[in-house]
Amino acid sequence: MKQKQSGFTLIEIAIVLVIIGLLLGGVLKGQELINSAKVKNLATDFKNIPVYIYGYQDKFRALPGDDIAAVSHVGATAGHNGNANGVIDGAWDSATPADETQMFWEHIRLAGLATGPTTGDLLPTNSVGGLIGLTNGGINNPDPAYAGTPATALRGSYILCSAGILGKFAKQLDIQMDDGNPIGGSMRSFSQTARGAALTAPSANPLDDATSYVVCMGV
Repeated sequence: MKQKQSGFTLIEIAIVLVIIGLLLGGVLKGQELINSAKVKNLATDFKNIPVYIYGYQDKFRALPGDDIAAVSHVGATAGHNGNANGVIDGAWDSATPADETQMFWEHIRLAGLATGPTTGDLLPTNSVGGLIGLTNGGINNPDPAYAGTPATALRGSYILCSAGILGKFAKQLDIQMDDGNPIGGSMRSFSQTARGAALTAPSANPLDDATSYVVCMGV
C-alpha cells in the first residue's frame, strides 16, 4: 500500500513567504536607518566647525589657529601661536604640527570648545573614518578650479573638508545641506589619491556609490 506524501499547503507557503518578506523589509529598513545616521553625523561635523570658530573668536577676539597669543590665551604648545594675518594658513589635510590648519584643532580643544588630543597629528576623523580639516578660502582653497577661474570655484572664508565619504553618502549629504549637485554649489565632492595629494573633479557625475570622495564646503 502506497504511503501518502506530506507537504506544505498553499496557505503555509504563503505564510512563510510573508514572514520572509517582513524580515527582508526589516533588514533593508535597518540599513536605511544606519545610512541616514551616518549622513546625519557627517552633516553635524560641517555644522559644528563654524561654531568652534565663532566661539573662539567671541572669547579671545582671535581666529583659532591664527591666534598670535594662543600660548597665553589657552596654554598652546610653545611656538604654536598663529601669525594673526586673518586667515587659517596651510592645507586642509596638513600633517605638519606648526601649520595653522593643525594648530586650529589644538587651540579650540585647549579652549574647551571641542574634545580630542592637543599634541601630535590633530586632525579628527568623521563617522566613516575619514579625515576632517579646514583651511582658508583663498590661496589654500582646495578646489583646483580656484587657481584658474576663481569666480567658478568653491567660495567661502573657510573651506571645510571631510574625506572617505562614499558616493551614496556624499549625494545624500549634498541634498541635505546644499543644492543636490555634488560638483557645484557651496558643497562639492572631489577625488583624492592620498592624504596631501591635490583634489580633482570626479571623473563622472552622478557620483559612483561605492567610491570614496572628499566632500568640501565653503562657509
